[in-house]
Amino acid sequence: MAIAQSAAAVSSAARASRPRPTRAAPRRIAASASSVATPEPAARRLVAAFDPAVPLASAVTPPSGWYTDPDFLRLELDRVFLRGWQAVGHIWQVKNPNDYFTGRLGNVEFVICRDANGELHAFHNVCRHHASLLACGSGQKTCFQCPYHGWTYGLDGVLLKATRISGIKNFNKNDFGLIPIKVATWGPFVLAKFDSGFSQETADNTVGDEWLGSASDLLSRNGIDTSLPHICRREYIIECNWKVFCDNYLDGGYHVPYAHGTLASGLQLQSYETHTYERVSVQRCESVQAEQNDFDRLGTKAIYAFVYPNFMINRYGPWMDTNLVVPLDATRCKVIFDYFLDKSLMDDQNFIESSLKDSEQVQMEDIALCEGVQRGLESPAYSVGRYAPSVEMAMHHFHCLLHANLSGDW
Repeated sequence: MAIAQSAAAVSSAARASRPRPTRAAPRRIAASASSVATPEPAARRLVAAFDPAVPLASAVTPPSGWYTDPDFLRLELDRVFLRGWQAVGHIWQVKNPNDYFTGRLGNVEFVICRDANGELHAFHNVCRHHASLLACGSGQKTCFQCPYHGWTYGLDGVLLKATRISGIKNFNKNDFGLIPIKVATWGPFVLAKFDSGFSQETADNTVGDEWLGSASDLLSRNGIDTSLPHICRREYIIECNWKVFCDNYLDGGYHVPYAHGTLASGLQLQSYETHTYERVSVQRCESVQAEQNDFDRLGTKAIYAFVYPNFMINRYGPWMDTNLVVPLDATRCKVIFDYFLDKSLMDDQNFIESSLKDSEQVQMEDIALCEGVQRGLESPAYSVGRYAPSVEMAMHHFHCLLHANLSGDW
């Protein structure tokens, strides 16, 4: 009875504080890496509506406003995404000198590159003259030339040429290099830190402890390393809040027998186990042994690691794939899948195509689930839910980490 009363109280408060969502014209999300925004009162109330101190068996989930409110997402961008290390890509994207790739997180446009000497750099992808974006996509460049007025920068960020500035006063081109972002690698992943001021320092020696905590050694020992070449990338735009996708990943396999029949037939679901660490949760599951000569994508065991706030690493059989969830607005996200494979199978096109086809089926099933959940979250019939204590401990851990970030510094 006490639990029911608590849930009803949270439900009432959440309904009162949440605005009605709209899909007509998604608002462009802005967040600054250099300033701390004062949270809107409604967003503060939504944060306070979740109590991480309540034990899992008695806890209610965060209110639906966490998944629908644009002001709440702006708070997340400032307090979660633009603080601490964030996965932004993989080392195969900048394998060679002069390689680069670009990205966007909130309103931060960034470019990662490797200069002619092999040094890795990250910069804000914005010309210092009149704010044009410098680079797009990925590829190779020996310099970044602004498409607007031709200002040109080295891959080390130095301003090499400022065109047609004769007569300008009080100008020192050394003060107008690209604004650096802290960058590092761990295993096959490229990470950026947007809250470190304007620093070009790399931190490969310490990033593992900061990003993964005590889970760092565990992941290294389970084949999450640089030995697997990159095979391909697939991207999906999903009509759901970014956390809906994360929640789906973190339910301890709860949804697998109901939503993923083919995948479930290859897993021993009774072997599922979950462990949580500082900023990481790890789910493990053994696979059903394949018949001799059968196509075997899953191997003997699978490990699913979630790195807070939005990065997932899946290691199974000869494969590793990663999922990076990027918020686009309060009710849409982009999920970037990268696939890596054991070198011994690089030439087995039938195996690769069959594996990717199976993976695509799982993604389509998950997308349908996530978009259905988002529509339910926007319904007036729903405000809060409950956790299944035996399987959804990683999801609860995720929500508690979010609450800790979102409730600080007020």
